[in-house]
Amino acid sequence: MKALVYHGPGSKSWDDVPDPVILESGDAIVRVDTTTICGTDLHILKGDVPTVAEGRILGHEGVGTVLEVGSSVRNVKVGDRVIIACISSCGVCTYCRSANPSHCLADEGASGIGWILGHLIDGTQAEMVRIPFADNSLYTLPEGVPDDAAMLLSDIFPTGFEMGIEYGRVKPGDTVAVVGAGPVGLAAIATAGLHGAAQVIAIDYDENRLGVAKQVGATHCLNAGDPDVVAQVMAHTDGFGVDVAVEAVGVPATFLMCVDLVRPGGNVANVGVHGKAVELDLQKLWIQNITISMGLVNTTTLAMLLKLVAQHKLPASELVTHRFSLQDIETAYETFGNAAQTHALKVLMAR
Repeated sequence: MKALVYHGPGSKSWDDVPDPVILESGDAIVRVDTTTICGTDLHILKGDVPTVAEGRILGHEGVGTVLEVGSSVRNVKVGDRVIIACISSCGVCTYCRSANPSHCLADEGASGIGWILGHLIDGTQAEMVRIPFADNSLYTLPEGVPDDAAMLLSDIFPTGFEMGIEYGRVKPGDTVAVVGAGPVGLAAIATAGLHGAAQVIAIDYDENRLGVAKQVGATHCLNAGDPDVVAQVMAHTDGFGVDVAVEAVGVPATFLMCVDLVRPGGNVANVGVHGKAVELDLQKLWIQNITISMGLVNTTTLAMLLKLVAQHKLPASELVTHRFSLQDIETAYETFGNAAQTHALKVLMAR
């Protein structure tokens, strides 16, 4: 088969590789019908994730068709169309049983991290992929849900909702600021209403992304380049600040903006993946009773979000901006990697 292979920092190629095979009784082999590229893949290519070995097939999101199952697989069968969760869950270790499969102890890298696809084992940017723990890591796709919507449930919608809205403890009537209107930030904006947010303020430098934010649920859109952006947020919150500030970029400046935006007793939910340290002025923050949360997605809400997408309650498809053939994945990487010029949000590659 063909697959997108990582050859070390700055190097990747669409190569001929061996077909995947069943290794454990709980495995499934899935033909990849649709996949995408995540910002994490770009971090890998920059050399920011040293645990990814040269020769690894990248990708951890996708929709596919089950081709083969191991002897102990019960929830999916050959021919099923499925969503591939970005987190692989054994379902029985202490972390999986406590709804934290992001730290599954049975993963094949023995690292206590549930994100193994495209990280510790070969991933989904390929014609076929082996999925460990198929009963817990694949979700049968209902009729009528298109691939472009389903694909976004592999990672970004659970990430935005779980890490931004749930971890941020959004409650009915809250005002939520989402700093960064990239795919995950937009997913947080689109799902904030599930917990009853009254106002959702989107903040970004890119006017195109702010336009999409308005489409998917933002009540106010502010340009991060405006020198008075914090004052504008305060004007929308009677001068107190937001109840929840969601950081969805992963750089120190946006995290510090969130700290400036949140009211005493509020919550800062860090969703962005940071590559540099962020300084916390605890001597100033402690007296404000602020809660700071962060973490790796668990995908425990994937089934619930899928029901909402199936009933047209979530605007998932709107985040797909570019479509390519799987054979053109290297062009797709160029488009996604130059999002400021191409206005790419999520790129879809299909067979």
